[in-house]
Amino acid sequence: MKLPFQRPSIHCRTFHSDLVEQIIDDVTSRLEDKDLARIFENAFPNTLDTTVRWHVDGTEKKKVNKGYGKWEGPQSFIVTGDINAEWLRDSTNQLQQYQKLAKRDKKIETLLLGAINTQAEYVIASPYCNAFQPPPPSKLPPTSNGQGDTVHPAYEPSVVFECKYELDSLAHFLSLGNQFYSHTKSTAFLTPRWYEALGNVLEVLDQQAKSTFDPETSRFLRNEYRFQRNTNAGTETLNLQGNGNPLNNGTGLIRSAFRPSDDATIMGFFIPANAMMAVELKRTAAMLKEVGKITRAADLQRRGEEIETGVRTHGIVNHRTYGEVFAFEVDGFGSQIMMDDANLPSLLALPLLGFTDVNDKVYQNTRRMILNKSGNPYFLKGEDMEGIGGPHIGLQNAWPMSLLVQAMTSEDDDEISKALESVKKASPLGLVHESINVNIRQDYTSKWFDA
Repeated sequence: MKLPFQRPSIHCRTFHSDLVEQIIDDVTSRLEDKDLARIFENAFPNTLDTTVRWHVDGTEKKKVNKGYGKWEGPQSFIVTGDINAEWLRDSTNQLQQYQKLAKRDKKIETLLLGAINTQAEYVIASPYCNAFQPPPPSKLPPTSNGQGDTVHPAYEPSVVFECKYELDSLAHFLSLGNQFYSHTKSTAFLTPRWYEALGNVLEVLDQQAKSTFDPETSRFLRNEYRFQRNTNAGTETLNLQGNGNPLNNGTGLIRSAFRPSDDATIMGFFIPANAMMAVELKRTAAMLKEVGKITRAADLQRRGEEIETGVRTHGIVNHRTYGEVFAFEVDGFGSQIMMDDANLPSLLALPLLGFTDVNDKVYQNTRRMILNKSGNPYFLKGEDMEGIGGPHIGLQNAWPMSLLVQAMTSEDDDEISKALESVKKASPLGLVHESINVNIRQDYTSKWFDA
């Protein structure tokens, strides 16, 4: 395919790691498919090359810095593509591929530690928000998203870029620390600031576990979080004065106002995010137990188990064609949305999240459903491509990301090869796009998509 070299000049890259450069040389020299080798060469370092807009190692003040105060210790501001803002979810996933390298590269370890510290400050400031402005110490100017949203609780625009409450954003904050601890066993991020952020996460979970109506009096309970935007797109705002559709009580599930695509949920119990939160709460519990926080660990373990029970009780439904499957969204009243979206967390990615085994019968039934046009309205097929899309981009665009998740959750060599070949053909610039028109491969969104 003669794919182009797409890395910026070494003088313009935002972060450098000798170990990453060694890995690129090693992998590309051994890959027989030179097109995949070029995509790997461009994509693997892309987060480091282009998105580390601000990083400090915590030693600038010429003193021992334990990270106990606001913006102290290492800090890392990781932007999403060409938007000068950090999404909690995106930055966690952008850095995930480097977590295994932290023990071998002190610079990578400090970058990841900084990312955890920065996310903790964001969660302390506005735990309901999903995307944030540059940290004040960076001296980088904030930008406006131009929307003028009406949001409760109110937020500070100089701190927050966008305030869509997405349950998976908080799960990703926990995941970033859990991954770091798993690979390094370092507890350097377990500062009072991180514990304060954890407290904010739990407060949000308590508030968003409440139903729409009081279980004893049946009176309407206004949601602690409300969001309204002046828009002609239904996916960009919440109905019913910003409260969203009614949810039942006693499910054990947690409401999410928006999906990881930044689209509004229809039924607020978004199953993939609940599954991810259950896993990350239990992983955090195991970590805190190891460091002697027994009482706090037990509380997190209990919370994770309750959410998991809720997912398995209310999130598994009987499909007339595919049998028992995971629903995408439910309301606790018996209604469900049957689909999947390309953005993570998704139903397709449940094994990658650690929620279920790839060979689990319910997951396999779900997988067959969501990778079939008759089972998933957002499984899109065209002349040039097929894959899972979602309402965020429209009814003709599939996301290469969904094909990569399909490959990572398959044990079938032919399926894996087909998915990788499709991604390769959909990457003529040598970088992975956000989405591709399934009928016209040259019609895409985002020149590069954090990869």
